[in-house]
Amino acid sequence: MSQKNRLQSGGRVNRAIPLTFTFNGRTYQGFQGDTLASALLANDVHFVARSFKYHRPRGIVTAGVEEPNALVQLERGAHTIPNARATEIELYQGLTATSVNAEPSLEHDHMAINQKFSRFMPAGFYYKTFMWPRSFWPKYEERIRHAAGLGKAPEVLDPSRYDKRFGHCDVLVVGAGPSGLAAARTAGSSGARVILVDDQPELGGSLLSTGETIDGRPATAWVQAIERELENMPEVTVLTRSTAFGYQDHNLVTVTQRLTDHLPVSTRGVTRERLWKIRAKQVILATGAHERPLVFGNNDLPGIMLASAITTYIKRYGVVPGRRAVILTNNDEGYRAALDLKACGADVTVVDARSASTGELARHAARNGVAIVNNGVIVDAKGKERVKSVSVSQYANGRVGAHMATLGCDLVGMSGGWNPVLHLFAQSGGKAAWKDDNACFVPGASVQAECSVGAARGAFQLPEALVDGVAAGRQSVEACGFAQCTVPQWQAKSSGETPLLPLWLVANLGEASRGPKRFVDFQNDVSAADILLAAREGYHSVEHVKRYTAMGFGTDQGKLGNINGMAILASALGKTIPETGTTTFRPNYTPVTFGTIAGRELGDFLDPIRKTCIHPWHEAHGAAFEDVGNWKRPWYYPGNGEDLHAAVARECLAVRNSVGILDASTLGKIDIQGPNAATLLNWMYTNPWSKLGVGKCRYGLMLDENGMVFDDGVTVRLAEQHYMMTTTTGGAARVLNWMERWLQTEWPDLKVHMNSVTDHWATFAVVGPNSRRVLQKVCADIDFANAAFPFMTYRNGTVAGAAARVMRISFSGELAYEVNVPANFGRGVWEELMSAGREFDITPYGTETMHVLRAEKGYIIVGQDTDGSITPFDLGMGGMVAKKNFLGKRSLTRSDTQREGRKQLVGLKSVDPHIVLAEGAQIVTTSSAPGIAPMLGHVTSSYMSPILRRSIALAVVKGGLEKMGQRVFVSMSATQCVEAEVCSPVFYDPEGVRQHVQ
Repeated sequence: MSQKNRLQSGGRVNRAIPLTFTFNGRTYQGFQGDTLASALLANDVHFVARSFKYHRPRGIVTAGVEEPNALVQLERGAHTIPNARATEIELYQGLTATSVNAEPSLEHDHMAINQKFSRFMPAGFYYKTFMWPRSFWPKYEERIRHAAGLGKAPEVLDPSRYDKRFGHCDVLVVGAGPSGLAAARTAGSSGARVILVDDQPELGGSLLSTGETIDGRPATAWVQAIERELENMPEVTVLTRSTAFGYQDHNLVTVTQRLTDHLPVSTRGVTRERLWKIRAKQVILATGAHERPLVFGNNDLPGIMLASAITTYIKRYGVVPGRRAVILTNNDEGYRAALDLKACGADVTVVDARSASTGELARHAARNGVAIVNNGVIVDAKGKERVKSVSVSQYANGRVGAHMATLGCDLVGMSGGWNPVLHLFAQSGGKAAWKDDNACFVPGASVQAECSVGAARGAFQLPEALVDGVAAGRQSVEACGFAQCTVPQWQAKSSGETPLLPLWLVANLGEASRGPKRFVDFQNDVSAADILLAAREGYHSVEHVKRYTAMGFGTDQGKLGNINGMAILASALGKTIPETGTTTFRPNYTPVTFGTIAGRELGDFLDPIRKTCIHPWHEAHGAAFEDVGNWKRPWYYPGNGEDLHAAVARECLAVRNSVGILDASTLGKIDIQGPNAATLLNWMYTNPWSKLGVGKCRYGLMLDENGMVFDDGVTVRLAEQHYMMTTTTGGAARVLNWMERWLQTEWPDLKVHMNSVTDHWATFAVVGPNSRRVLQKVCADIDFANAAFPFMTYRNGTVAGAAARVMRISFSGELAYEVNVPANFGRGVWEELMSAGREFDITPYGTETMHVLRAEKGYIIVGQDTDGSITPFDLGMGGMVAKKNFLGKRSLTRSDTQREGRKQLVGLKSVDPHIVLAEGAQIVTTSSAPGIAPMLGHVTSSYMSPILRRSIALAVVKGGLEKMGQRVFVSMSATQCVEAEVCSPVFYDPEGVRQHVQ
């Protein structure tokens, strides 16, 4: 197969290993070492994409991670990757890729018609266009959703595995270009633990694409020598194909390592990517710089690319992207690309915005026959699916002048200077500073133990990059306590460049909103006119302009165009670029797969599955389980073909009439000890705790700062300075974190220690009229007589041979005890309790029965009967609000929490006792128009009560306590309303006699 633009020699590709690949249904050939982008250019394929909004033809602009245009759908099925950058995809045998955002094909894209209406689709047009008529909103949304997006997400399960790993080192070096290699080599020579991270498949960075020399030999030979030295240093780890995408506090850097994406799909191993979380004592950022494009008319045509990209494709991949080239530059970098093209036999003209260049590269270009036009700029490019010609005009004193020439070409290079890659530095907390010499932002003062070196700090010449790296490596290991390291003195030649001329927009500001599109952000079709429009409409903050125009959105996150956009905005506002400021550099630096972030925490491994020590017994006895928090809790125990309702009815009646047993081990348990334990509880709970006697229990209600119910539970005083708090199953971790937060930040003087002991104790609720008899059979050292062991107290004893804490508390309104034993003894104690209760027909019951029993008594469940907007007074529990200070008390005095008409907890009885109200159903005033009638509240809990032989419900209703006995309507569906009566939330044993039975 012919590769029209492939050079016969040169580059780092292996011509002995040809690779076949498919792009948009056509078959092409490249070589091992190619990227998809370089292979496409080798085959003279320049038109590779459509733009996001206007669907304009787009080509390859860069050779790296900053590529905005050449996004492809890589592979199919389970291995597909949307929006992969062709410039980063390593070519492999059988690779399949298609362009995104083009239907039915790239060449015949239906949405290309948008180009004809582009003048009506400036920045923000959707905010103004799709507001009316309101009836069209669903249609607008449908069409917008169809048109939005680029690639397509996978529709089948990814079979690959994604791993995670923690790394620790003395020095982390990000970037393996000249300064990064120098830093890693210097630091590694000290014996320090060094990790070197680079996103390329091989080390060297920019040195792989230049003809520069170090110590009189090719730079690539120097790279190979350094690589061998690093391999021989046992404390040095080198991670290639690895991108540092985030820099967090305390020198935590997150890295994604791609392990198999460069291999044919059929040969890939199990693990595709690995997420590294690296904690380093010192971080050296050698992240390099991105060349910036220039903004002129139709600068987005295929065949227009960065000058440095042209150099990279020639030097690294042996591909010449065009034969008739025009290079637009404001600095000497453009001459490097011109020389490389000239060496390949191309016809080259350099259009330099400066009056003259005395740099070595410019002089060398002139000697080699490169045509040079000074005081000139490209104002417009012509072409359809590839650039055909450019229009050149005079440029002087910051103004575009008269037309000079029209130059035919098939390739345009552009170089507007360099932007240091500041993303990680900014994420570390640092602020960028403006550097006039190079017209770019550079790192300011470091916030963490970090330094930026080489091009990443604006040192773009090779000699100073090497010196930077050596100095940073030495200083970093010294800061880590390593005294000895080798300090090499490498020699490299400076190119002696002439200073650049800042140039952002190739158009006079007053004319930039007219004429051809001048693109700033290629991916999102943001033009200079869009930014000027935003400024005219009052958007003066660069962050606001970003959101109004979408500049810097998308996969490249403004790496290429944001600085030009900031400069154009600054000109429009009459400000300097530093005054205008930068946009925020957010993680991720480049897109990271969801698989990498998720790792192996998928499906059942997404959350830890917690099981009580009795779980095997529950399974063996046919329990159906439900997830509560992370716990597997028995929901009900179906027997003899019972469904949920039959099983729950049987379990409820067994508890009410004899005895039942519940595995309550999942309740949160927090051990609280210290001289100020009671003080802490007084702050946490609404009711008082200082005078609670040892051996007694108390129910507590906990509020948040807003005065809303946060959690509840029973706390027992085990000793003078020792308490055991129980919480809801789902709220255990939240409550402990809440208490620790206040203890550590507001009351650090309190002498209190807390620890979660939920897993340490197995807890069994033995409930019902015969519960006392069951326990007396297995516990001889506790007197269960009512006078000796009254309600809301606890006793230490031995249950079935295990040391136990037995509490007389009830969540059902029945005589009940909670038996707490060490978890290792749980199974044996449970079975002994079952055996002791056999003569009373003891019945295990699950969470659904527990809910019915507590609802019959009007006991709340936080998070079900409360929703973050309910106060103790709304629950009818104002008697638990003491006069003392506690968290949330002040909020209870706000006008909103004291106003009339607040939702209050009440009971509901449907007029038809056989209808069970739907939980969450709205409560309204009339049945005639349930969809528009005023909403009074909603149903929070609803059950069929076996003991009452009717349905019952709890609800929160506006002014509910004043509506006792009144009728309301519960909207069960769009057409059905059920009439119900507001009543007390206590449906069974309102006097509370049964739990105090003698």
